[in-house]
Amino acid sequence: MTDPISDYLTRIRNAYLAGHKIVEIPASRMKAEMTRVLHEKGYILSYKIVEGTPFNTIKIALKYHPETKKAAIKKIIRISKPGLRKYVGVETMPRVLNGLGIAILSTSKGIITDKEAKDLNVGGEVLCYVY
Repeated sequence: MTDPISDYLTRIRNAYLAGHKIVEIPASRMKAEMTRVLHEKGYILSYKIVEGTPFNTIKIALKYHPETKKAAIKKIIRISKPGLRKYVGVETMPRVLNGLGIAILSTSKGIITDKEAKDLNVGGEVLCYVY
């Protein structure tokens, strides 16, 4: 697999489109941190890292609206790709849907959102947009 982050985002996107309640994804430290950010911002219900014999997995409980059954995540888009990395500074920080969505960044302070990066005055690599 050449791009595990794209695979992670695609598994989440496909699970929402199929209407699944839980999705399992092979674990890594970066995927676990991205999942933590999605949970903190309310895009997923919960998650659990399951220790396995061959490899660890992340179990993610997806979030839907209780009455309309619409997904909490409308779009999840990969921005920085292995062939073309996208780095931003504090002054060129992206605003996703005029502040309604989030951009997940990889910075020197860890995996954080665009708003947290502005508060900490750091830039970094834009991994994805979520809204």
